[in-house]
Amino acid sequence: MTGKSRGVTATERMLAEFCDKSFLKLWSYPNPYKDDGHELCDLLAVFGNYVFIFFDRENKLSEDPDKDPKVLWGRWKRNVIDRQVKTAHGAERYIRSARPIFLDAKGTKPFPFAFDRDAVVINKIIVAHGAKEACERASPQNVYGSLAITYTETDGGPTEPFHIEIDKRNPVHILDSHNMPIVLRELDTVNDFAAYLDEKARAASVFDCLSYCGEEDLLGHYLLNYDATTKRHVIGPKKHRVNGVIIGEGEWHDFVQTDLYENTKNENRISYFWDELIQRTCQNSLDGTLGGNSDILLGESAIYEMVKEPRFLRRGLAEKMLFAVERFPDTGPFSRQVTFLPSFEPNVAYVLLQLRAPDAFRAAPDYREKRQALLEIACGAAKNRFPYLVKVIGIGIDAPKFSGGTAAEDFILMPCETWTDEMKAHYEEQNKEWNFFGTPEMRQFNDRVTEFVPPQRTGTRTTSGKVGRNDPCPCGSGKKYKKCHA
Repeated sequence: MTGKSRGVTATERMLAEFCDKSFLKLWSYPNPYKDDGHELCDLLAVFGNYVFIFFDRENKLSEDPDKDPKVLWGRWKRNVIDRQVKTAHGAERYIRSARPIFLDAKGTKPFPFAFDRDAVVINKIIVAHGAKEACERASPQNVYGSLAITYTETDGGPTEPFHIEIDKRNPVHILDSHNMPIVLRELDTVNDFAAYLDEKARAASVFDCLSYCGEEDLLGHYLLNYDATTKRHVIGPKKHRVNGVIIGEGEWHDFVQTDLYENTKNENRISYFWDELIQRTCQNSLDGTLGGNSDILLGESAIYEMVKEPRFLRRGLAEKMLFAVERFPDTGPFSRQVTFLPSFEPNVAYVLLQLRAPDAFRAAPDYREKRQALLEIACGAAKNRFPYLVKVIGIGIDAPKFSGGTAAEDFILMPCETWTDEMKAHYEEQNKEWNFFGTPEMRQFNDRVTEFVPPQRTGTRTTSGKVGRNDPCPCGSGKKYKKCHA
């Protein structure tokens, strides 16, 4: 795939870099164009039923001592916020109109995939640069120089300096130079980012007023406010009826100072092993070197399913995968091991297949085909063993413990909501030789993965597969773990 922009300005390139990590390279596109040759937005990210429209605007707020600060603020707000809000609404109308989107101004490179414009959830996001320093100087109490935001019924008229009112009936999300990196670093999976924006839109709609001193403070409130009944983070009171919610300044500042936050960030380091698997395959797709018959863009692939996992479950999945790699048995030149891992998505699971074979066997031209066929059998055996599954994602690798971790991975998506007697019998027959999920050596572990990890869980834990920072990384790279997945 060619023709993908990297952003025009420095701030656009920074936004593109963050979105490449959050939405991944296949689903985020800087500077897409409309059919009239004009830019649609600064970055368009699409995943499933979610569309994220980003606008990045930079205009330094003047601090002329001879002019009224309110006049200067009003001019900056009209140029950077008000005009972009109108542009964002126009971009949404364009997308819903089903007119074509292109990757180039000449209209020769169409947007790489289609989506249901009636069913999508569209999030409009403006990143406003240029007011941070003026905001900090105007108020010593402002912790970071972030813009204050209020969602209420408004016509978007004048406001006091460094405060923006957004119409709750048609919300737009406003980030700034300080909190844009925070939001996209903390919510660096599609699942986590979309869940936050969904809850923010819900809160803006149900309260007469939702007000906060900076987007980072709202994020801190959201992350600390978990509703165990609905199993999601919420904004505002969980039960009590109130008309409005005001988030005090310093919520984020206080949150990131806690041991809970610091320890969780350290624990999450291992989760980026999961991201590396995904990014490597996405890059192969962009480079045109990806084999197989899956369509990653349209969601018909194992990689698409892997992207859905939130950060905390990626940690759990990566821990178990690396633990399985570390514990691969030394039982001879030909050996294999399967590991079953549940997904965050209901009735979906992963099957990790590791194979050990002599170098000469792995060098054979048809070795990858044989490994792929065996992976398919393992996935079918998982469905037979766990009938509730509607999808099985298979990951096949040569055991890194004995191969050096240099071989490419195989991925399989096996949709199995419909599972006929013939299919069941087919995989039972295929599995007779291998007996996946039926050997007496099979072990089951019940683990609880939580989003935040209290400090007492730190340290090396051989019982649950925790790898110490100075231990060799079990992925087979030969590096210490702290260096391999820093």
